[in-house]
Parts: sequence; structure tokens; C-alpha cells
Amino acid sequence: MRIVDHWLEEARACPSPFYNARPNQEISLLVIHNIALPPRTYGGGWIEKLFTGVLPADQHAYFAQVADMQVSSHLLITRTGELVQFVGFDQRAWHAGRSCFEGRENCNDFALGIEMEGSDDQPYTQIQYQQLRAVTRLLMETYPHISKQRICSHASIAPGRKTDPGPAFDWQRYLSEL
Repeated sequence: MRIVDHWLEEARACPSPFYNARPNQEISLLVIHNIALPPRTYGGGWIEKLFTGVLPADQHAYFAQVADMQVSSHLLITRTGELVQFVGFDQRAWHAGRSCFEGRENCNDFALGIEMEGSDDQPYTQIQYQQLRAVTRLLMETYPHISKQRICSHASIAPGRKTDPGPAFDWQRYLSEL
């Protein structure tokens, strides 16, 4: 894998309008998320539509609740292991919302966000873990302020507000194999 101009060559580019420039802060945190649209449902391209602002609110009752959100992530790893990049790693994707890590607010300012297509209580796929490990290693090489100690869940930086990637995510397996 290679990153060229802050874009992962192996990822399908699907540019999101929901990003802006980072303040002068080093990229030093990796946040693992999950997403399924509608909840507990996989495939269909709905995540890409949400992150690019074209999710049709009339296609599902849940979409009516989230279609107007301005949200993105740097990278998505689908259930089949496909990598989809929405925002250059040098830019601030709008993935963490109100958040705090080690006393620092606004994690979007210094974090990268990776979405795992999945749900809190359903196991992630083997290929997703393989891709996540490979991408994480590359991100740690490219952005050396990211270390194993600076990889966290969305739930840990937004407690009480977020739960992802949930108890189904195998942190020990992921981190021990980095």
C-alpha cells in the first residue's frame, strides 16, 4: 500500500464535501468507528451517499433522520474489504463530533477517522481486520505521531454519546497484530 498526496492509492476515491483545513496540529490520533445504513444492514452504497451529501431521505425511514447530516470520514473499510477514501489525510474530516482525547478537545483537528462497515454487536469480517491492520501500519509510518497508544474507539473520545465500534470489535486481535 502507498499514500500519495495524502490519498491511499489502493482506495477508491469518493470525495466528500464535508471537510475543511486542519489547524496547525500534527496528525496524532487514529479513531476507529463503525457505520451501517440502515442500521445493521450492509452494502447498497448508502454510506458513500451519506458521506457525499446525496443520501435520499425518502428511501428508508432511518435515512430521513440522517440525510441532512454533514459528516464524513477519511476512510471506509467495507464488509468485503474494499477501501473507500472520502477525505485526504491532511484535511480535517468531520467524523468525531464533540470529542476529547487526553484532555484535548475537538479530535477532528488532529485525528484520522476509519469507519468499519458494521454494527456494535455483529462480528467484523476477517478481511476487514486484515485491511485495517495494513492501513494502520501505513498510517503509523506516514504519520509517526500515531502510535498504538494513540489508536482509540469513537466511544472512548465521545463517551455517553457514541458506542462504536462496539463490543463486537476485537481490540486485542487488532492491536496485537500491528
